[in-house]
Amino acid sequence: MHTMLSLKLPQLLNTHQVPKVFQEQGILFGYRHPRSSAADCLCSVFQMTNETVNIWTHFMAAWYFLWKLLALLYALDVWNDPFAWPLLAYAVTCCIYPLTSSIAHTFSTMSSRARHICYFFDYGALTLYSLEDWVGSTFHQNYIFVAVLNTVISTTLSCYSRLGLPYIHYNSSIIERFSEMERPRFSKVTRTMAFAYPYVYDSIPLFYRLYSCTARACTENAFSIHCLHIVFAWLTCFLFTTHLPERLAPGHFDYFGHSHQLFHICGITGTYFQMEALLVDMTDRRELLLASLPAPSFTQTFGSVLVSTIIGLVIIAAFSMTLYSLPKCSRKRSKQRD
Repeated sequence: MHTMLSLKLPQLLNTHQVPKVFQEQGILFGYRHPRSSAADCLCSVFQMTNETVNIWTHFMAAWYFLWKLLALLYALDVWNDPFAWPLLAYAVTCCIYPLTSSIAHTFSTMSSRARHICYFFDYGALTLYSLEDWVGSTFHQNYIFVAVLNTVISTTLSCYSRLGLPYIHYNSSIIERFSEMERPRFSKVTRTMAFAYPYVYDSIPLFYRLYSCTARACTENAFSIHCLHIVFAWLTCFLFTTHLPERLAPGHFDYFGHSHQLFHICGITGTYFQMEALLVDMTDRRELLLASLPAPSFTQTFGSVLVSTIIGLVIIAAFSMTLYSLPKCSRKRSKQRD
């Protein structure tokens, strides 16, 4: 009976025991087996690995934002108030991206291809989250075109940064090529730009507003909250690109305190402040918006999210098919390289 009730947790490996595609800079221990079963992945959620904090920070955040979404649905007259739709659409994306990230981190060790596909979905969800910043901005008239275009470019670039493209060898056999392994610096720069440029472009109206407010010494209630959101957004980017602190002390931050964990925490904190600032703005600036902007339509809000989701899924499917459409011989060569 004791044997039946006991739970055998998967064995953890060090960086030399896993293929290169699974290795993280500065992380030496706490890796899960690169051929884990789905059950092993689920069990590892309750085991201290170098991914455990990543999984739980976004999983708990997803439930928090779901609670906020339900509170908004209860408090707002969503059927008769179109100005509430952009906020609700934004809140939906705030639930989707951390949940998708948590699932991706949980099942990313089932195989090298599963790892890439998991993060394709992770990047697509993060791109979708950046979409709704456009609604109600000074770019309102061009919102749909530019927002969907940003979704296509960002999702494509982020997926490409992991996979790259296959190439033809001299003997005419297709060799699978993961740009993340062969060109790590190019991959990192491409992925960073895929997420950074939509944020910077989407935030131009906010930056201008904060600059004008500072110049006029205004006292907007949301000013300090917006500033906190910007600080955490840039801190998130800094952590993602520098791999600090584990790069300076390899092996010392394998389980707690490495950059990706801090990246998750800062990203979620930034989203929290962003949502709080939008809630304050919705109250304080409602009359101004009603007087200066036409009411947003369902197409501009939830419709744009749906269209961008479909396009993102098509892009993810295309990259995923590339992974599984290669000849078996090339797959064997890829495993040998791993």
